Amino acid sequence: MLLRVPWAHKMELDAAAAALDAGQYTLDEIRKYEAVYGQNFVSPGGAGTARQIFSLLQWAPGMQVLDVGCGLGGAALLLAQLYGAKVHGIDLSRNMLAQAAVRSAQAGLAHAVSWEHADILEYQPQQPSDVVHSRDVFLHIHRKPQLLAALMRCLRPGGSLLFSDYLCGPAPHSAEFTDYIRIRNYHLCTLAGYCALLQSAGFEVLVAEDRTAAFVEILERELGGMQSAALSETERRALAHSWQRKIERAQAGEQRWGVFCARRAPG
Repeated sequence: MLLRVPWAHKMELDAAAAALDAGQYTLDEIRKYEAVYGQNFVSPGGAGTARQIFSLLQWAPGMQVLDVGCGLGGAALLLAQLYGAKVHGIDLSRNMLAQAAVRSAQAGLAHAVSWEHADILEYQPQQPSDVVHSRDVFLHIHRKPQLLAALMRCLRPGGSLLFSDYLCGPAPHSAEFTDYIRIRNYHLCTLAGYCALLQSAGFEVLVAEDRTAAFVEILERELGGMQSAALSETERRALAHSWQRKIERAQAGEQRWGVFCARRAPG
């Protein structure tokens, strides 16, 4: 599938992808993420958490799924394996997509999953999906109304949106948390704020859960597992420090984590 975009936007897209692949998603950084999150995953909780979130929907073989910010393809591969879904993953990182293609071929699932370098804000699907899925990706996107309009465009009438994302507690925020958001260039919403955005975009909100307590448990489990992970001592110390700070922000109620399920109206 080819994404047809204006030349100027294509240049912006390529520049954004190059920045990701030279920074947060170099092959070495991907290796470190995977050492913590588990094979094929770059999101909190890895495969176990993915299965828990999948359980919020009723699945049937052959369902068409768009996986936004698919990363290494862990969720897409699981959906194909567990439910017989047909999954199309999009991401801005070419490094991630190249790895996803290799892994789907190795798993014998190239017939069930496909990959595309694309920006969800400009994405024009060839056909609508039964489900749009995403894990901890929307925090990177500042234009939330445009994002939700794009997600709506990608769903068939009656289709489901299933995602998790980092949240924030109510303002005012501490200087440390404000700096964290600024440095990462995140755009975080409160749980209520996300619900309002979803409803304004025309979604029926079915599930909107603050799962920060579970997030802390995931982080603590991952922190403990770093001792046996395939990491150098320097890498282990740096990652452990980052995870400990996330735990502290979550326990303070500033950094939160939510899971959402919403539906596009049937007609």
